[in-house]
Amino acid sequence: MNPELLLAHFNRISDAPDAIPRLRRFILSLAVRGKLVEQHPTDEPVSELLKSLHAERDRLVKEKQIKAYRELPPIKRKDAPFSIPSGWQWRRFIEVAAIQSNLVNPSKYEALPHIAPDNIESETGRLLPYTTVGASAVFSAKHLFFAGCILYSKIRPALAKATMVDFDGLCSADMYPILPFINREYLHKYMLSEAFVHQSVSEDNRVAMPKINQVSLSKIVVPVPPLAEQHRIGTKVDELMALCDRLGLARIERESRLDRLTAASHHHLNNGADGDALRKHARFFIGHLPPLTTRPDQIKQLRQTILNLAIRGKLVPQQPHDEPASELLRRIRLEEQRLVEEGAIKRQKTHGPLSRDDTPFGLPPQWEWVRLSTITDVQDPNPSHRMPHYVHSGGVPFISSENFVEGDQINFQIGKRVAQQTLNEQIARFSILSGALAFSRIGTIGKSRFLPMPRTYAISHAVCVINPIDQSSLSMQFLRATLAVEAILALAHRGTRSIGVPDLGMAVIRSMAIPLPPLAEQYRIVAKVDELIRLCDQLEAQLTSAQTDTSRLLEAVLHDALSAGSAHLDPVSVA
Repeated sequence: MNPELLLAHFNRISDAPDAIPRLRRFILSLAVRGKLVEQHPTDEPVSELLKSLHAERDRLVKEKQIKAYRELPPIKRKDAPFSIPSGWQWRRFIEVAAIQSNLVNPSKYEALPHIAPDNIESETGRLLPYTTVGASAVFSAKHLFFAGCILYSKIRPALAKATMVDFDGLCSADMYPILPFINREYLHKYMLSEAFVHQSVSEDNRVAMPKINQVSLSKIVVPVPPLAEQHRIGTKVDELMALCDRLGLARIERESRLDRLTAASHHHLNNGADGDALRKHARFFIGHLPPLTTRPDQIKQLRQTILNLAIRGKLVPQQPHDEPASELLRRIRLEEQRLVEEGAIKRQKTHGPLSRDDTPFGLPPQWEWVRLSTITDVQDPNPSHRMPHYVHSGGVPFISSENFVEGDQINFQIGKRVAQQTLNEQIARFSILSGALAFSRIGTIGKSRFLPMPRTYAISHAVCVINPIDQSSLSMQFLRATLAVEAILALAHRGTRSIGVPDLGMAVIRSMAIPLPPLAEQYRIVAKVDELIRLCDQLEAQLTSAQTDTSRLLEAVLHDALSAGSAHLDPVSVA
């Protein structure tokens, strides 16, 4: 097969998420099917090669260097995993290689290299750094192997761990030293191919520790080309694998440079200097969102940086004529007193004033640091932690973060349901006011959703209710953005001792430090955050679409390349 079709799109398709590993597997697939290099009619026939290797095997058996093998059943059409060129033949693995076993006491070979399955890179067959027998401190019996063999890991054969060695040493008993009778490079590449791996795992039903035994390995069928073509295949595979290496390194370097630039931008914005320098970084960052974001996984960090800028007063300019936050606090206290007197809410326990250690960063003039319970009414749906009565049908939805689905929605159709009595008890115990937030405090901490009215649902203890006290002094959209900032949550976590599942106690939530801007600035911040988050959503959709297109192109190129040149292939040739 002429690989120009593949190479013409190599650079573009290499940007697909799993492109490089798939390209490697595909190259091997082409190679062992006879589609990577041309067949030459002048090559010595495979039949002559088989005569030579049989003679060599007989000699080694006679000299007791290897063991004789039991004759296996002939290869039938159903045994062949794919079609091969007419000049090739299928042979059992045991006919083209010897599976060696030479267990020795490692204490006598401490200076020799020691190779274990972990020293072989999966799928590529690269030999990773290793130590000597003595340095490995091994004590159980190991296989003595010799230069020129292939070391194959018999455990977890799906990992495709096989490597060529040009030195003597010891290998794990979980490996087979393989002595090839055909071209070693070609056999090694076939052992790494999906066709070989599929055969190696097809008869193994062990789940805990999959393993292939010598009988199963012996039966695997191997496509055998003429010897000269085996050499040509090895050379071409090495050439294309080197190209994969270069593409992989170029991609890593390209992404590394962009990651460094993006990380520097995030660092300056989240930890940088105040004043003109920080505003300059913010303008650069916002003006270069698309080029700074090239992978969907970067969007989460991007959203966090936007929220971080917002709650630090760096996203929109301050207006000196805005009513200061201190006036908002005065009005909130008056409204809280009125609601308590009317019985709409209960008076909350007061917390001490905030110290410098409680506030992670400085705020612009006219802003104030406040505790969450100072500006909202925070309610625990189940202060006794008594298990509710779950029902399988009927009842009412029982809201937790599980119900917080995409699109800022609450899905009332999923999750648990409870008896109407649970809802009645909660209605009697606390109010849910218009504009209230449900805030996840156990497990996935920081998610929030606005609670709809009328109140036809009960709420899990894993979620708390945050009621606005005075919406003419506090934007609940701004508060929601603040509660999603990792720096704010990390500061709250500092006072917790939860082990295992993350858990923010109610006292910790009520005492959380919240930055409070003037009301007009809160609305300007929310508008800008909404604008930038929409841009993030668009970028995420574009990146996902681009990756999908690249993956589809990869599929099309691989399919076309695999289909090319199939007319000269025969289903099976065993003569």
